Order: sequence, then structure tokens, then C-alpha cells
Amino acid sequence: MATATEKLSSLKPAVAGLNEISENEKNGFINLVSRYLSGEAQHVEWSKIQTPTDEVVVPYDTLAPTPDGSSEVKDLLDKLVVLKLNGGLGTTMGCTGPKSVIEVRDGLTFLDLIVIQIENLNSKYGSNVPLLLMNSFNTHDDTQKIIEKYQNSNIEIHTFNQSQYPRLVVEDFLPLPSKGHTGKDGWYPPGHGDVFPSLSNSGKLDTLLSQGKEYVFVANSDNLGAIVDLSILILVSLVTPKTLADVKGGTLISYEGRLLEIAQVPDEHVLTIIYRWVNLKAIKRLVEADALKMEIIPNPKEVDGVKVLQLETAAGAAIRFFDKAIGINVPRSRFLPVKATSDLLLVQSDLYTLEDGFVTRNKARANPENPSIELGPEFKKVSDFLGRFKSIPSIVELDSIKVAGDVWFGAGVILKGKVSIVAKSGVKLEVPDGAVIENKNKRDIDRVGLEFFPIMIMLGWNFKVHQRKGPVKILSVRYFSSHCIDGDTKSRVGREQ
Repeated sequence: MATATEKLSSLKPAVAGLNEISENEKNGFINLVSRYLSGEAQHVEWSKIQTPTDEVVVPYDTLAPTPDGSSEVKDLLDKLVVLKLNGGLGTTMGCTGPKSVIEVRDGLTFLDLIVIQIENLNSKYGSNVPLLLMNSFNTHDDTQKIIEKYQNSNIEIHTFNQSQYPRLVVEDFLPLPSKGHTGKDGWYPPGHGDVFPSLSNSGKLDTLLSQGKEYVFVANSDNLGAIVDLSILILVSLVTPKTLADVKGGTLISYEGRLLEIAQVPDEHVLTIIYRWVNLKAIKRLVEADALKMEIIPNPKEVDGVKVLQLETAAGAAIRFFDKAIGINVPRSRFLPVKATSDLLLVQSDLYTLEDGFVTRNKARANPENPSIELGPEFKKVSDFLGRFKSIPSIVELDSIKVAGDVWFGAGVILKGKVSIVAKSGVKLEVPDGAVIENKNKRDIDRVGLEFFPIMIMLGWNFKVHQRKGPVKILSVRYFSSHCIDGDTKSRVGREQ
């Protein structure tokens, strides 16, 4: 087996011959691989981990209120840049192109909502907060076309690309593109930890600093809860220029007197963080000093039967390189990512309302937690998901739902309590318009010849399902006799004839 030195010796000339990427990208990639081969990746002794104190993770309710004077707010906003990570595709949800263009509410996409939010800030305070999109080579071309529709908006939109690195062939540690895989599958974006060097390499960092910008708010484009918070911005403005003002986006720990974010942490040590506020001058200082040696995350893949390796970094792991870093324990409402159609069901339902681009939780919801939603593979793609609902059900009073099989929902359906809707293989189950499904006040019943078989009680087109134990389960609608089950297994869930 080749040594680390031998692997690097073979890798360097192969990378040098890759004409598709810049010299900065080549150097950054070789540097990342060198660190990986040297075993430099950070190792943490979990026994030394401590829960961060209020001095380093500030409770949100202790932050100063927003100033009454709009001129003071304008001055702060004029120093701010909003940077959204826009490198991901919507392939996991059955979509092509950037994930940020998936429609999430009232015909508006993630990107539409982001633009509306910043536009309203600029209009309200007379400020100039620009939007910066970090694309990947996968999303760049489509994004450039999409943002043309915002030309007349009250917001400046700029883009730059994160690095494009070659996948490494595990067998010989050479770049996959050098072996004939010249298409997109030979390359990868190296994680959002690349945001800092890419911001600098693109020239955008110097441009922003020359315009008097001081702070950048970094968040994923698919997190609807990650919004510009003026109370946090005030805190950011009070800290020293060399600090990472606030960090949210992986896992925060207190380790040997410093605040760290670690990408891979045992469950018992997890404190989830969701976005970051960073000082631009601090980014410039650390990038120029090549000081951001973030934890390396090996990500094995397979391309056309070839085992490959991607080396990635996470942005929050940079926190330990910033002096006097602090975190803010924000409300759970600030974490509203849409990673799957189950999340899409949440934000499209009456559990949330939309105002000025902000998705706000319905106050009629008594339970502080969101309902648990588990949708079967039939709902995985956005097009299939939307096609199976005439309208999104009401879920304000829902605790949990599991849907599996060929299930279709009518309009005006109301879901309450714990619900499970399961269609047997080969059975099409249609929930009728106006159906009310709940397990509240369910009553125990005698078995009818089969153990724990659910009995349906029809109330016109509305119905409730009662079951001896566990959550509500709809298997199919059939004719009931005292000791057997028979009848049409393809009938609608609704009125029996």
C-alpha cells in the first residue's frame, strides 16, 4: 500500500492537469488532502466535553430589544450581508435544479421568500441589505437565469461559486476526472465549510468590505426559520471585530475552555445549531493566514461502480479559530428546514401562516412541538406529494401521522391526535373530501373475530376510526360481519353503500 507521501506525489501532477478548475481550487484541494493523509483531523475526548454556559451560549430572551429609532436600525442593517447557501439540488425530493426554487408555500419558492424578507427590511428601514448566494457548479447556471426575475426588486443580488473538487478514487487516490469521468459526477462541492475561502477567492469579500459591510448572516436556503433578527444583529455590533459573533449550524460544545462546533458528535453530547453570524474582517484575517483548519469529514461514495472519496468541511467547525466566539440559544421556531416532503406538509398546512415572506407558526396550536409526520415512498417526490392531496389537510391538532401505501387525500381533510393511514398492497385508499380523522376520545371495543381489528364509524363523509390499542390505522374499507371480513377492497374511505 502506498504511503501518504507517495499518494501525494502521484496526486499533485494529476490535479495540476485538471483544466476545469482554478489554481486556487487546485491548491485548496491538495491542502485538504494533505491534511487528511497526515491524520490531522481533529480528535475530541468526549469525556472532556461540557455543556456551554450562558457566558458563551447566550439565552435569547436576554438580548436587547429592537431600538425604536429606525435610523439606528438602518445604520446596523447597512453593515449587514445575507448569505444563503445555494449549492444543493432538489434531487432527493424528485426535483431538478437548485433546491431553492422548490415551491414551498402559496406558489412561492424558498428564494422568493428570502427575497421578499430582505426587500421588506430594506423598504421599512431604507437600508441596503444585499443578498449573496453561494452556488455550486451544480446550481450556478440555473440560478443565474432564475435571479433575473428579481431585477426590479428592492434588493441587490450577487452570486459566487464554492469550490469544485475532484472525487478521489479509493483504489489509487487519483482524481476521478483524470480517469475519463469528465462529467459532473467526477466532481463535488466540498461542504459549506468552503464558504470562507470561496468568499475570499471570488473577490466578493474585498468588495463587501470596501462597501462598508461588516457582518454576514449565513444560513441554508431551505431553512425557513433562519431570518434576520435585529436583536441578534445588535449583539453582533457590540462584539470585537475579531470574533465570530454568533454560530448556529451543527453542534456546539464547550471543550477545554473554548467553544467548538463538531460535525460528528455522539447523541448524548448534541446541541443543535442552525445558522451563523460572522464578522467579515475576521474572515479575511483568518483566510489570509490560512488558519481555518476545520475538521475533515470523509464522505465515501460510488460512481459507476468505482469507490470514491469526498473530503468535506462544515462551516461551523471554524468557530474555534475565532476569538471570543459566542452562541445564542434561539427559539425552536428558528429551525424550520425543508429536507423532505414531510417537512413540506408542515409548512404548507394551516400549522403556519405566511406574512411578508416570513413563515409563522399558528397560535391556535396548543402543543409547542410540531407533529411527527412520516410519509411513505409514494410521497417522496414533490410532484407525487402534491398530486396526492386535493388540498393540504388541517393539522393544527395533529400529534403524529404515518401514511403508507397508495393513499390519496381529498379536500378539506382534518387530522387530529395520532393517526396512521396504511393502504394494503394493491389497494387504492382515498380519504374523502371533508373527512375528519382523529383518535381523541377513542373507546375500547370488543374484538369481532379478528384481534385488534379497527372498526370504522361512518359519519356521513366525515368519519372517525376507533381501535382498541395504539394509533388510528385505516387498512381499507370493507363490509363488516360478526366473524369475517369481505367485500370490495377498492372502495373509497367514506360512505358505505
